[in-house]
Amino acid sequence: MGPDLDTADRVALLRLAWAALRAAVEGGTEPPDPQGAALRMRRGAFVTLRKRGTLRGCVGHVAADRPLADVVREAAAAAALEDARFPPVAAVEVGELELEVSVLTPPRRLSPVHPTALTIGRHGLLVRLGASSGLLLPQVAVEHALDAAAFLVATCRKAGLQEDAWRHPDVEVLVFETETVIG
Repeated sequence: MGPDLDTADRVALLRLAWAALRAAVEGGTEPPDPQGAALRMRRGAFVTLRKRGTLRGCVGHVAADRPLADVVREAAAAAALEDARFPPVAAVEVGELELEVSVLTPPRRLSPVHPTALTIGRHGLLVRLGASSGLLLPQVAVEHALDAAAFLVATCRKAGLQEDAWRHPDVEVLVFETETVIG
């Protein structure tokens, strides 16, 4: 993944994500940029919210084209308010939430595109065809006890494609890894 996040970076990311979530939900001011070179590196990231262990929101940015701190700040607010699968998080819910920040490596083409090329728990998947795309973080396969073939199928479904679309040469299948911070 390149330079790993040290303890201070992990703490700073969590503090930033929580502060951005609270500011978005409770109407406060946006948190300032945290210090540290790792938080200025250009990386994609996702922020996942859970309430009593159940998914409550997950939003992120894949491309490694913006500073990590900016991506996490925006993803935390969006996970709370803009995930179309859920109603916006209410201020009274904030204390019940668990927050997870997943920092992504740049996605790379899976070659060959075959279940044996995937490592469950290590690889996340991104499947794209035209305007359709679906992404699942590595922990999704573990949480749902998916094998590699089922993980490919689930990612195709998320993209709105046929279950076996990953076999088609026009479909782009990419893998990435994450460094995840929970708090």
